[in-house]
Amino acid sequence: MIWKPNVTVASIIEKNGKFLVVEEESSKGPVINQPAGHLEPNESLQDAVIRETLEETGYQFTPSAIIGSYLWHNNDNQTTYFRTTFVGSVPDQPFQTTLDSGIIRACWMSLDALKTEQKRLRSPIILESISDYLEGKSQSLDSIKSYL
Repeated sequence: MIWKPNVTVASIIEKNGKFLVVEEESSKGPVINQPAGHLEPNESLQDAVIRETLEETGYQFTPSAIIGSYLWHNNDNQTTYFRTTFVGSVPDQPFQTTLDSGIIRACWMSLDALKTEQKRLRSPIILESISDYLEGKSQSLDSIKSYL
């Protein structure tokens, strides 16, 4: 048997010093996460992050760069995730109002508020990727190639 991590994507969207996040159900109760989700069959990473952001927030996401890729093992569920995080923009108003099952709400939070809620963050990747974004770390979208 070959071990395989779960491939996920996430988006960072900042407006006026606040980040678009979601509050979602988990086995431990409500948690805060970036708009994020799993890669589906025959889907590019860029298409996945656009789809997941729309499904979880109602906003049409336009990625502009890749912030980084992060490998994290969640000891709670014994699952390893390989997440690629994108940065980009959304319009002022959401496009879609019906959010994915399990999403309580989408909201905008400052970095200080996220740090205050650190125990409720779904993973350590959230603050790490925002830190990388704020430090100006990024890669061009064309650094990921898809052959589907």
